[in-house]
Amino acid sequence: MIDIPTNPVGLLIVDKPRGPTSMHVCRIVKAKLRRGGAAKRVKVGHGGTLDPLATGVVVVLIGRAATRLCDEVMAGEKRYVAEVDLGHRSTTDDAEGELTAISLLRAPSREEVEAVCARFVGVIEQKPPAHSAIWIDGQRAYKLARAGDAPEMKARPVEVHSIEVVEYEFPRLVLDVRCGKGTYIRSLARDIGGAIGGGGMLAGLRRTAVGGFTIERAVGLDDLAEPLLQEHLLPLP
Repeated sequence: MIDIPTNPVGLLIVDKPRGPTSMHVCRIVKAKLRRGGAAKRVKVGHGGTLDPLATGVVVVLIGRAATRLCDEVMAGEKRYVAEVDLGHRSTTDDAEGELTAISLLRAPSREEVEAVCARFVGVIEQKPPAHSAIWIDGQRAYKLARAGDAPEMKARPVEVHSIEVVEYEFPRLVLDVRCGKGTYIRSLARDIGGAIGGGGMLAGLRRTAVGGFTIERAVGLDDLAEPLLQEHLLPLP
């Protein structure tokens, strides 16, 4: 077996499954590194949070030199495949919240849906979900919301590079979204649905790219080598 350095450095592109948090992914990677001989205090972080219900690319940063690249990785363009339910609204803007069914007199056409989506391309003002990790007066917004004190979320500018309708059969809408840092796809689902005149909640989400790190380069958590060695890591860009 090749011994791993006590202070490994590199990147690991993980295909996160539905359920674990991004930090849980980091803990699994760190445990595998330590079983390969890495130092107990090896630094492991990630280049952008992915919600537990979402799947796909998480860029794991290993070693002090790699974790210093966090801001650079997070600033890269993100790409998602998002499934939107136009027939429901949600208190959390996704399937975790309390759902309310919304009825329409008629289902909008694909052309109408595409026209609405086009209005959300460019630099837009977007309100983050109340159930998000944004800090509000020293507390996470989701903690305030869960305590029944839902905060007033202020709109902020985000950039959406493109939205492509991949599939549409009302109420199910599948979008391919390319966007910049800080964009909430849950908010995009909510706002597109609202602009159409119906519901709008995120029913499923898969991140397919973070900058140049694509899902084709990712490895599943169950497929990570045991123990994880330096040779399994990508070099720093």
